[in-house]
Amino acid sequence: MSDVRVAAGADRVPVTQMLSRAFADDPAMSFIFPDPADRARRMPRLFALLFDSYRMAGMRLVTAGGEAATLWRGPGRVHTGRLEMLRQALPMFATFGRALPRALALSDAIGAHMPSGAFWYLHIAGCDPVAQGKGLGGAVVRAGLTRAAGRMPCYLETATEANLGFYAKLGFAVRSEWRVPKGGPRFWSMLRPPDGQD
Repeated sequence: MSDVRVAAGADRVPVTQMLSRAFADDPAMSFIFPDPADRARRMPRLFALLFDSYRMAGMRLVTAGGEAATLWRGPGRVHTGRLEMLRQALPMFATFGRALPRALALSDAIGAHMPSGAFWYLHIAGCDPVAQGKGLGGAVVRAGLTRAAGRMPCYLETATEANLGFYAKLGFAVRSEWRVPKGGPRFWSMLRPPDGQD
């Protein structure tokens, strides 16, 4: 895993730009920001907020060249605390604008399907479209699993059906399928047991 490292502050801009390209057509992002031009303008701000919040709440991993990255929330830190929410209130309004109700609806639906107990949450995993097919996305997810999964379960959700096979090869299994209310996208929740437990 020498080609994957912990992301530093200097990675903030390139990682947020890469994730914006990776999620340009993502069903969840398209639900929050239906207009493609508005989505392209707002997603770097969103990923910058997430990148910053995961510095203390989890783990940020990136490939050596910045082609792929993952943002993980650690056990017991999956839900955003009130203090963090207050600190992020103004940046969130600036990021989402009129899309805030859709973002909150999606966030509530995600929260309602979280498993109980302690687990690592793979919230964001993205690979630059120009670098896909080279194993970089798998490498950065495996690096996180190596750091976390041996000790406790890992959980994720995806709104892209094509991702199911990718995550299944990494040991995740679908535990539920659900839809965000009021015309939102379909999601699959996936769980990976700790290493050695099936």
